[in-house]
Amino acid sequence: MAPRPFTILLLLSAVAGAYFTGFSTFDFAGHLDRQVHDIHCSAIPGVLESDASASSGCHLAMMSPYSSVFRALVWGGLPISLPGLATFAFLIFRALDLFLNRREDDRDATFFLVLASIVPVLASLVMGTIAYNEIGEFCKLCVGTYLSSAGVLVAAVGAWRSAAAPRLGEDIGITGEPELEAPPASGAGVMGMVVGFGTLGGFVAVPALLYLILAPDFTKYIGACGSLPKPEDTYGIMVPLDENAGGRAAIEVFDPLCPACKGFEERLEASGLAGQLHRQAVLFPLDNTCNWNVATTLHAGACTVSEAVLCAEGKRDAVIEWAFAHQEEVRIATEADPEAARRMVVAQFPELDKCVGSPEVRTKLNRSLRWAVANQLPILTPQLYVDGVKLCDEDTDLGMDWALSRLLARPAAPQEAK
Repeated sequence: MAPRPFTILLLLSAVAGAYFTGFSTFDFAGHLDRQVHDIHCSAIPGVLESDASASSGCHLAMMSPYSSVFRALVWGGLPISLPGLATFAFLIFRALDLFLNRREDDRDATFFLVLASIVPVLASLVMGTIAYNEIGEFCKLCVGTYLSSAGVLVAAVGAWRSAAAPRLGEDIGITGEPELEAPPASGAGVMGMVVGFGTLGGFVAVPALLYLILAPDFTKYIGACGSLPKPEDTYGIMVPLDENAGGRAAIEVFDPLCPACKGFEERLEASGLAGQLHRQAVLFPLDNTCNWNVATTLHAGACTVSEAVLCAEGKRDAVIEWAFAHQEEVRIATEADPEAARRMVVAQFPELDKCVGSPEVRTKLNRSLRWAVANQLPILTPQLYVDGVKLCDEDTDLGMDWALSRLLARPAAPQEAK
């Protein structure tokens, strides 16, 4: 006896969901060595070529604060794709159970599948809303998961309606049409629901607990990635990023057109740890039109926007927020026209017209670069130093919550605690 069409659709949709969430989990777990890896970001991962650039939807989604939970408990946290994978595995199990145990006419069993299928749909709605409103990009693997969730629910509803329809020899309603009946609220039906959701909980809990238990411990790296030999701001080149005067002294090295810097700011705010820091920024644009430390320009227009940040005084937050919101737009325009960044800045902040590009601000930016050289900084952004101690570069993305919370737990050096 062949399985019914809705059972087949249910099985295929659940397999597709496991396929997409499986690749997402694989990509996330691959970063547990604290290195940079490619990310599968195609409609058919593993078959079609992936777009694993830092600006791709999949990269932005993974590095966002929404890709995992329990981030302060283990490095990187628990990827939300893992419970998703477990849920789809459970639905595969239940779909096979329907066919192999001849339960496709079981109204309780099929109705439970409808309820269980709502779980990934609700999760997809939540994550899709976050992707649209917070991240601003849709990950192709995530979209595949959303569609698979919808397919599972449609198939489950179809299987339930098929099981609820009267079979040959059953009663026909007074209208002459087959009547669809709701599944009986019998004690056996209720108990079946309880057992079913208990099994679903087990499918999710076991791999999640194993992941948390087996996640690597990187405690040895906390405070072991360097420090600032000359942290003093002799020339007044540092830009205040907050008003947390009572927080731990922190210096952030960043480029306003750096996507990684924008992501770092978002993760820091989401972590709740920003309030424990009193941050000052050192501008380090990865743009060789002003930065003689870099051979090629990575972020066109970054020198001009950095000058704008230094010029802004009371509007620095607004300039930084604008730069983060228009990074790609500014970079693309400046690659085509070297003067584009200045025009865009002045159009948004007319009061900065006389300052941006002036000898004074260029001297100040040059001194900022010399401060970086004096402290022997690597040529990358972002970098964060707490009380002069560096947060490891490998811990500025997925592992930031875990590593920074432990760096903050370390007592400040005596000379810094005065």
